[in-house]
Amino acid sequence: MDRRTFLKTAGPTTLAATLAGCLVSDGGDGGDGGDGTDGDPTDEPGTTEGGTDTQGTPTATPEPDLEGTLTVATYSAFVDAPSSSPGPWLKDEFESQYPDATVEYVTPENGLNQYVQRRKQGAGIDADVYVGLNTSQLITVDENLPDSRLFADLDRGRLENAGAVKSELEVDPRGRAIPYDTGYISLVYDESVVSNPETFEALTTSEYAGTLLAQNAQTSDTGRAFLLWTIHEFGEDGYLDYWRNLLDNDVRILENWDAAYGAYGEGERPMVVSYSTDQVFANRYDQDMTRHQVSFPNDQGYANPETMAVFEGADEPDLAYRFFDFLLSPTAQGEIAERNVQFPATDNAELSAEYDRYAKVPPEPVTFSYEQLQGNVEGWIDDWGREVVSR
Repeated sequence: MDRRTFLKTAGPTTLAATLAGCLVSDGGDGGDGGDGTDGDPTDEPGTTEGGTDTQGTPTATPEPDLEGTLTVATYSAFVDAPSSSPGPWLKDEFESQYPDATVEYVTPENGLNQYVQRRKQGAGIDADVYVGLNTSQLITVDENLPDSRLFADLDRGRLENAGAVKSELEVDPRGRAIPYDTGYISLVYDESVVSNPETFEALTTSEYAGTLLAQNAQTSDTGRAFLLWTIHEFGEDGYLDYWRNLLDNDVRILENWDAAYGAYGEGERPMVVSYSTDQVFANRYDQDMTRHQVSFPNDQGYANPETMAVFEGADEPDLAYRFFDFLLSPTAQGEIAERNVQFPATDNAELSAEYDRYAKVPPEPVTFSYEQLQGNVEGWIDDWGREVVSR
């Protein structure tokens, strides 16, 4: 189960029942999910080849110059809801432009680690590209495979749309991965119960005692990003003291985003670590907006760009580059952002007015670079685990 499911199918009194049997780790997940357009792509009016559809709307001429099957490894939320995940729309649209090409998605249970282990063992990689890499995962690849390559160097000269990618979202100094979207970790709160905390320090005061739900940084991407945000704010020498103060103020740590947001939806606590696009998500499913206020402590939000890369030795490199270029096109960037409920990676994405209204960008986005995380992130998380999870 992913983020889109909670608000679409469960109100505040039914979330606990929805969660039972559905909880999975949010490690490796991407956006908030949600419908970018009404209905599935297969519900669109019929088309005639290379001109207009049956209702007279101009359509793109299919490009039959590539053929084959492109195997795309990704996380489950990218593909699991045909009417709202970006994956199915991208597949249908890409295959309409390249009628001799097929896109097949695979969502390995162990995520990227499956391919790291296969490369370690000298086994083949049964995928062409990976969609959904963050900075920490790239570091994991490099630390576990110091003498071999999992991903090929990316030739950006083959990507016509690469020039529109925002430079501040670039995360890979080795030039293998290119961003396709980003999210900002924030706090989401019920303003009928608590006020906007505004600062990190406020979360440790009596006013906010017993109000915050967070995630385990050892098992959750959202939890890891929030931990890194606190390290960015308080430094390597101060972040554990801050977490001790949070613990003393009765912060509740749950295993993953699903569990934490489910508890928030049930009203167990009035504040949760989540995403700054939460109001897009809530508005789409007619939720009470007072329960979906976004807070940026210290005017910040932690940026967590998602990237994509081509596996070294991919069977279909030409299809891979064409697919990446398509994902970076203005139309596809808008669809990815709205369906994944994230922000586009490019500066020319086609977004709806509703999305622009409800998607919140922090006044000061913060993040750690690859170089800052390399050699540090696992130690930080281990120290946090001993202090917080073992307490």
